[in-house]
Amino acid sequence: MEALNSIVGAINGVVWGPLMLVLILGVGFFLQVGLKFMPILRIGTGFSLLFKGREGQGEGQISPFNALMTSLSATIGTGNIAGVATAVFLGGPGALFWMWMTALVGMATKYAEAVCAVKYREKDELGNYVGGPMYYIKNGLGAKWAWLGVAFALFGAIAAFGIGNGVQANGVAQVLEANFGLNTSVTGVVLMVLTAAVILGGITRIGAVAGKLVPFMAVAYIIAGLLVLLINIGNIGHALSLVFTYAFTPSAAEGGFAGAAVWAAIRFGVARGVFSNEAGLGSAPIAHAAAETKGPVNQGLIAMLGTFIDTIIVCSITGLAIIASGAWTSGESGAALTSHAFELSLPGIGGYLIAIALSIFAFTTILGWSFYGEKCVEFLLGVKSLIPYRVLWIVMIYFGATADLGFIWLLADTLNAMMAIPNLIALALLSPIVFKLTKEFFASGGQSEEPEAKPAE
Repeated sequence: MEALNSIVGAINGVVWGPLMLVLILGVGFFLQVGLKFMPILRIGTGFSLLFKGREGQGEGQISPFNALMTSLSATIGTGNIAGVATAVFLGGPGALFWMWMTALVGMATKYAEAVCAVKYREKDELGNYVGGPMYYIKNGLGAKWAWLGVAFALFGAIAAFGIGNGVQANGVAQVLEANFGLNTSVTGVVLMVLTAAVILGGITRIGAVAGKLVPFMAVAYIIAGLLVLLINIGNIGHALSLVFTYAFTPSAAEGGFAGAAVWAAIRFGVARGVFSNEAGLGSAPIAHAAAETKGPVNQGLIAMLGTFIDTIIVCSITGLAIIASGAWTSGESGAALTSHAFELSLPGIGGYLIAIALSIFAFTTILGWSFYGEKCVEFLLGVKSLIPYRVLWIVMIYFGATADLGFIWLLADTLNAMMAIPNLIALALLSPIVFKLTKEFFASGGQSEEPEAKPAE
């Protein structure tokens, strides 16, 4: 196990090195500039379309609203609670600033992903719409880039078991054991049963559950987080000062915090930011490809809200709660750090609130990622692989719940980067199409036609 840890750790150091950070931030910034900062300027338009998108308005399996909720179900998870805390623990308060920067450029990335997903989606043998990086690479870039689509699907199918299964199940098991004394094996079995009840019904059932559960859990967590910030309102100014100061200068050791270089703030801020909002990973467009939408740009405008809601709103509340409460110098890390911050502000109930929030967040993430993983496998092996994959997914939840957290986080982090590389290359190459569709959409007063989906080959 030690040897495996070392190997994965070495790969992680390479894939999350300077090149990866330049790729994520560089492609996102390039898209943001090419779109003339439209994703930031048109946030209001996105929310308006989201409100109207509760009912489907085109071909697809799920409404545009439920497509975003499915996407958010996969992104609002342990990354928002444990991931933010880990970033602050390893990179200091400045890591939160770099999470924000990742989100602002990530809105353009997420927009482009969804535009390409709808533009190049196909119908599979079952008559369902399928899309995502593997399809927009195949249909948008042609045969010479086919290997890149296969690489994405392969990394995605494996990565799903890390980021979307093992990490989430482990997070729930650990937090329920710490707060309620529940045995990790029991948690594993309960999660297996609940997951099976939803995912065996496919994307329609996943979308329906996500459409109800995600808005409720997000609003409840935001209210609890704002209450913590209200209690610490006198420290908010100082907390923001620390965030901006330590984004560009090394964080000094303080209390149980060991100190961190600026590079650590950037590295962990970007890595955990991507882990949380998944902009550039290529996962969210797999859900958006199934939307009953009028066209690519309509869904892109809705999709970009996922990054805004996940990081600018939810992650900010977690990060500021940790810093403003003073918990960041306690020496705690991960979910325990967030739990400590809430417990300091809401004695007796704060820890339990985080335990319940993390459990619900992680459960919906398991649902969303099960769909992402199965679509990657379907691309590689066809529709016959769907049921076996779902069964394997359910079984692996138990092992995730009872496994070593450190190695699972490391593996998930590594596979995330390996998924992102083919996707970011494809987005850069397809950017002229994204810019053209966007320009035509707004020039026509916001009218776009649904492209005809290609039949499965």
